[in-house]
Amino acid sequence: MASIESVMHEQRVFAPPQALVAQANISGMAAYQAMCAEAERDHEGFWARLARENVAWHKPFTKVLDQSNAPFYTWFEDGQLNVSYNCLDRNLQNGNAEKTAIIFEADDGTSTPVSYRELHQRVCRFANALKSRGIKKGDRVVIYMPMSIEGVVAMQACARIGATHSVVFAGFSAKSLNERIIDAGAVAVITADEQMRGGRALPLKNVVDEALALGGCNALHTVIVYRRTGGAAAMQAGRDVWMHELSAGQSDQCEPEWVGAEHPLFILYTSGSTGKPKGVQHSSGGYLLWASLTMQWTFDIKPSDVFWCTADIGWVTGHTYIAYGPLAVGATQIVFEGVPTYPNAGRFWDMIARHKVSIFYTAPTAIRSLIKAAESDKSIYPTQYDL
Repeated sequence: MASIESVMHEQRVFAPPQALVAQANISGMAAYQAMCAEAERDHEGFWARLARENVAWHKPFTKVLDQSNAPFYTWFEDGQLNVSYNCLDRNLQNGNAEKTAIIFEADDGTSTPVSYRELHQRVCRFANALKSRGIKKGDRVVIYMPMSIEGVVAMQACARIGATHSVVFAGFSAKSLNERIIDAGAVAVITADEQMRGGRALPLKNVVDEALALGGCNALHTVIVYRRTGGAAAMQAGRDVWMHELSAGQSDQCEPEWVGAEHPLFILYTSGSTGKPKGVQHSSGGYLLWASLTMQWTFDIKPSDVFWCTADIGWVTGHTYIAYGPLAVGATQIVFEGVPTYPNAGRFWDMIARHKVSIFYTAPTAIRSLIKAAESDKSIYPTQYDL
């Protein structure tokens, strides 16, 4: 019988440095307990205060929580906002226009910084491009993209025009993609010719073509393709269009579509490992508030921090802590295309050192695999890097 490695016996306690405690957004258990007590005394008043302090409302809400149709609770339902406006326009207004929003590191190590001003312009151009294809508020758009600035742009552009996006992890099969396109009733797919992973180019547009060939995608009329590698990609006239060509000539200003707080921001499907994939819908107001608050409370984000979440945008963690949360609080973040073991298992530590990452969010499985790799190669041990 095979033995199972257990890592559940950790007894050590790592107390934060006093300098960190002194500047923390929640300075300790007393502050945390006081916040909990406030929520228990008046939970609607507690969430109303936080929603007003952390979210820019086009139309202020008057009702906090509607429990009349439990368990289908609604939050801030008569308020109106736009998630992209909160993530981008507010940063232009708050003096962050020239601050770096994203540092994109490609698989080959090439780094590209993008300011909040440039990100806003790119999102607006692509939002206008989507509208030029007849995509509008309430439409569903499937995104099947590599980790990239363009992936974030696609998500933010959908939010800006009120279209509901459904990101499908770019490693899923044509059949899985087909199921999600059909179930969502998607009118468009945004993809790339290929993605780069560990020095290898992997097809994406070809998988989209296979998915559509399976049939049933009756609502779909548009496929938008980001040219990542220049690899072969068959383009169907009338349906398929290159992202850069569609965006060319579009205005870099796009008035946000104001939506109700309960308007669906995105649908994300379960893996389907226990049956048919189930679409989980997230609304705009409550989701944005929680993404912003957890950046402040859980990660203790500060204006000077460089934040890096290693998740993929195909998962909810990547939605919250790449596409929305960091931008909602005006953070600088890393977006990484590659894998932690290429060109060697020191890639994470090298990137943290080069980009001066101050908050690093990753999975325990990744850390365990890198520990094992370092056992046989001391040159990639974390202590060899300036962390």
